[in-house]
Amino acid sequence: MIDTRRVRQICRRFGFPAVCLLLGLALFAMSFLPGFESHGTVLGGVPTRDFDAFTLVVVVLQCAPLVFFRRWPAVCLALVSLGFACDQLRGYHTVAATALPFALLGAGAYLERHRRAVVLALSAAYVPLVFALWELGSGEPPHEFVTFYLLLVLVWAAGAWLRSYRATEAERRLRVAEETRAAERTRLARELHDVVTHHVTAMVVQAEAARYLTAAPDRLDQALTAVTDTGRRAVTDLRHLLDLLDPGHEAEARTPAAGGLSTLVEQTRKAGQPVEFTEEGAPAESTGGADVVAYRVVQEALTNALKYARGSRTWVQVRHGGREVSVEVGTEGAGPPAASPGGSGRGLAGLRERVDVLGGDFSAEHGEDDRFVVRARIPARGPS
Repeated sequence: MIDTRRVRQICRRFGFPAVCLLLGLALFAMSFLPGFESHGTVLGGVPTRDFDAFTLVVVVLQCAPLVFFRRWPAVCLALVSLGFACDQLRGYHTVAATALPFALLGAGAYLERHRRAVVLALSAAYVPLVFALWELGSGEPPHEFVTFYLLLVLVWAAGAWLRSYRATEAERRLRVAEETRAAERTRLARELHDVVTHHVTAMVVQAEAARYLTAAPDRLDQALTAVTDTGRRAVTDLRHLLDLLDPGHEAEARTPAAGGLSTLVEQTRKAGQPVEFTEEGAPAESTGGADVVAYRVVQEALTNALKYARGSRTWVQVRHGGREVSVEVGTEGAGPPAASPGGSGRGLAGLRERVDVLGGDFSAEHGEDDRFVVRARIPARGPS
């Protein structure tokens, strides 16, 4: 069997025209080898004659056009067909006549315009060729000519199928590229939302608190230092995201560190939000992105707590299991984020999409005693 993968590798390495050139040279050489002379295609039964000077012209006419059958398929098919007709009418019956199926296959696969006209013209030209071969030949039964014509139709159909397949594959690749680009834009939009909202919200809260600390220089200095540190972290994260967007900049996707939850909680406490944090278990070596999603859930929930329940008791519970990561973030006396004039609901919707991609469960709802609780169960290795 022909190794199609090997053929594709050769075409990519040497180029398609080079492969066609090798095919044409092989047919040309075989046509004049003693063991292959007059052992090619025989249509119509015209008596075989010895090779003469015109044989070289006929063989070249059938082999040479194969070099450009991809670029000019109609011209290639016309020349090869003419050479085939001369080959059969003169009785050479060279191996070069094998070039006709290749030219026909190439025309079916690469001809873009006037396809129907080419088919009709070749079919019409086949009729006088049959009559001429019938007169010159040994009188083969008509079904032989019909069978040969049907074989040519089959070869053309194979080329047409290749053309259709290439078009379908090109559309599929374009669709996949567009979907990938849209998914990447959505992912970056989520990252920007998470980073900007969290840092800027913390800065706003810290700056508003600093207004009431003018009488306490030490506490005012701490509050302004916290604002500065938060702003620097925001700039660093934004610069990293912009590097990812720049195609000419080599930047790797950065994920929160293993101890990032503790740092995140501590930053929220410095912004003035009382947070109780408990973490059970240790993150697995490979979680399939569950730890990153868990980090984003905690980050968004704490940001909402700062925006809508500033100063209220907040708790964060994270449990690392062998197969999943469970997260619960609750705030007492918090209204739903979407109900706030400044809330868009995009953050929670993005979290739900993140968790759904990994096959987990997500909820954000009011609990008892006017508590707003965000819960997420994230499979450690994504959906099975």
